[in-house]
Amino acid sequence: MCRPRVKQSCLFLLALAFGGPAAVAGPLDEPHLNIVPRTGAEAARVRAATAPTTQFDTAQKFEENAAGAATVRVTLDANAFSRPSANMAFEKELDFKVGNALFRKLWVSSPASTLASDGLGPLYNARSCQRCHLKDGRGHPPESPDDNAISMFLRISIPGSPEDAVAGIEDYFATLPDPVYGTQLQDFSLAGHPAEYSLRIDYEEIEVPLAGGETAWLRQPTYTADNLGYGPLHPDAMFSPRVAPQMLGLGLLEAIPAADILSGADPWDADGDGISGRPNIVWSVEYDQPMLGRFGLKAGTPTIRQQSAAAFSGDIGISSPLFPEPWGECTAAQDTCRAAPHGGQENRTYEIDAEGLEFVTFYTRNLGVPARRDVDDPQVLRGKSLFYTTGCTSCHTPSYVTHRLADQPEQSFQLIWPYTDMLLHDMGPALADNRPEARATGTEWRTPPLWGIGLTEQVSGHSYFMHDGRARSLLEAILWHGGEAQPHRDAVAGMNPADRAALIRYLESL
Repeated sequence: MCRPRVKQSCLFLLALAFGGPAAVAGPLDEPHLNIVPRTGAEAARVRAATAPTTQFDTAQKFEENAAGAATVRVTLDANAFSRPSANMAFEKELDFKVGNALFRKLWVSSPASTLASDGLGPLYNARSCQRCHLKDGRGHPPESPDDNAISMFLRISIPGSPEDAVAGIEDYFATLPDPVYGTQLQDFSLAGHPAEYSLRIDYEEIEVPLAGGETAWLRQPTYTADNLGYGPLHPDAMFSPRVAPQMLGLGLLEAIPAADILSGADPWDADGDGISGRPNIVWSVEYDQPMLGRFGLKAGTPTIRQQSAAAFSGDIGISSPLFPEPWGECTAAQDTCRAAPHGGQENRTYEIDAEGLEFVTFYTRNLGVPARRDVDDPQVLRGKSLFYTTGCTSCHTPSYVTHRLADQPEQSFQLIWPYTDMLLHDMGPALADNRPEARATGTEWRTPPLWGIGLTEQVSGHSYFMHDGRARSLLEAILWHGGEAQPHRDAVAGMNPADRAALIRYLESL
């Protein structure tokens, strides 16, 4: 019998075992993809190509090509994440460049003479996508009291009732927007409108002893929503700090077969390895049905297009066909904000229309993944062996083969190495935001992809990791792991310094 908390996951696994995708309507459907079914021979090739390795004296075949044929060569500048898929046809490069221009566009307030660029706010977190995802890389928390939080914000919600749950999704945590502040807090605003808040972070340094006489320090953050512009928060308000994630390889993650992701779910820990990944199932506003969550730090969004449209609405205040409200995140309690001029008043239904949103989606889908570095280096190979034998691959699944797609050649039938299972895992109380999202609990997070992680400092100018940037290095990020990952974290802390350095060197090669 399935436990209540994981009943939906059990149904997925039973469907995979006995009925295939047709046995469960909704989450196994992939209406966003034009899929060409694999042949039996292709399925056998996929199993062979993605089988876990047990040999660590040399690199695996094709391991250097992290994104298959879409892999881009490594550059030594900050543009390493901003190049198009290497297998993109020449005639598609203009679409990529137009999408890039819209991604970088600085939106302005309404009314304005630049009618194609107005509609900002009135409340917002940034004036462009690029402001949060600078060079398509990772955001960061404020680095000083004078630094703004332009690539970080607080999500907010309050508990809902059972009647607020999404029909068709079992084990769903019903939440509601804060009645005044909505679903995320905006720290910028147009003239005449108060900003919603300013973000304050206080850190406590925690000493962590490591084997071999080494010591690490972790910084434990405390978040405060200061200078509230519209009165007090709801007494039951729940916060979740979020730093903008890197953008590379998203189209390939979208093209991983849902069945392959769900086959890795183990809600009962049937194999006894202490890992019980679960899928997040969310509502698709694009297709009006439940779908597998893939994007966002808790896998709260099913497709790149919906993720892009939600960011336009929540982060910038720009309406689109998926989120048509011209005032973005302004709530009914913020009536002056809703009554302000907006960019849909000059013969425009939406501030970014379907064509513009598609250009941004195409750009985001085709941000290339750089090739691996130093794959045959002895220290890197030693670190790889430790990564596998320590059990890190229980969540950070190394490789997949994407769907064969009729109209997306860049993502079609590629052997990729993202190092994620795309599932939710309990990461323990130290990392908990205590705010559920769809089926994710307040201690669960989606396993983040690791490809490109070694180029973070080159692209973003910093080495801050985790969902809120609290970790200042890859070692600190490992030491923050708890919950299901506690034994693996402890194994790293107990390694001799040479092995620990080899593990970090391996991660830096990804």
